[in-house]
Amino acid sequence: MRYIISLFIVTTALFSMDLGWSDDYKQTLKNAQKSGKLVYVLITSDNCKWCRKFEKTTLQDKEIQKRLYSEFEVVHLSRERDFIPENFETAPIPRHYFVDAKGTILYNSLGHRGLECFDAFMDNAQDKLEVSQ
Repeated sequence: MRYIISLFIVTTALFSMDLGWSDDYKQTLKNAQKSGKLVYVLITSDNCKWCRKFEKTTLQDKEIQKRLYSEFEVVHLSRERDFIPENFETAPIPRHYFVDAKGTILYNSLGHRGLECFDAFMDNAQDKLEVSQ
């Protein structure tokens, strides 16, 4: 059992490093202010099977990773471990938020999403930013 838990922690850590995921929402907003990028906020839970499926499928796609890294600051928040601002809903999960550098929610959705759908989410977030400016 200890081996399984250790493997889960290592796998989670490796996954988090793929995109330079942060777990600090406030710092990510500061980074977005400097970079001029939108922020993608992923809210999950430790025991959510749909969260793990999304992480293992959609977020492992190299094109999705490339786009997320180049166009967004990314933050992955766990309901059990991390500070989550009050204006974010945390159930059901996974939750997806795209916010500007001030923390204004531009676009949000929930659930596991495949490649095309998630790519469209990123387009919608960029479109909302252009409309709001």
